[in-house]
Amino acid sequence: MNPLIAAALEIQEHCLKNGWRFCVVGGFAVLRWGEPRVTRDVDVTLLTGFGQEERFVDALLGRFKARVDGAREFALRHRVLLLESANGTPLDVALGAMPFEERAVERASEYTIQSGAAILTCSAEDLIVFKAFAAREQDWLDIAGIVARRRTKLNARLIWEELTPLLELKGTPEHSNRLRALLAEG
Repeated sequence: MNPLIAAALEIQEHCLKNGWRFCVVGGFAVLRWGEPRVTRDVDVTLLTGFGQEERFVDALLGRFKARVDGAREFALRHRVLLLESANGTPLDVALGAMPFEERAVERASEYTIQSGAAILTCSAEDLIVFKAFAAREQDWLDIAGIVARRRTKLNARLIWEELTPLLELKGTPEHSNRLRALLAEG
């Protein structure tokens, strides 16, 4: 089995076993919704809420190897836990608590990646929101690929309803212009 798929299934199985609410985002979700590209890690949004992060972080550190010294403190400060799967694949677990993250997890659906292997990924619209909020150059390339592949199937209203308040909170409303241009090209 592909190491990336094995890692995604490993973290997913752990989350399901614990009854945790989560979804896979990032480059792995791009494989489903956008233009396929090389990705070397599995990004997960795990709903921890505010004030319960330690319980989740400790449970994950009891199961997976940390990728950095002081991973627990780093996670509690930056809301991302940097782990490694059994096969050495990097796992980035975002500690979700925002209402958008809750709704993204609720909208997540299974993606059959190969026979007998389905991964719970965020929707294409939510992936665009995650990526436009992060706004790294690779994120904009991923958004362009999602728009090119999904074209008229995207719910633009949902994207703007979720993204606009996040960009205002972040203080980067100018990112909406770049997204508007990409959506117009699709």
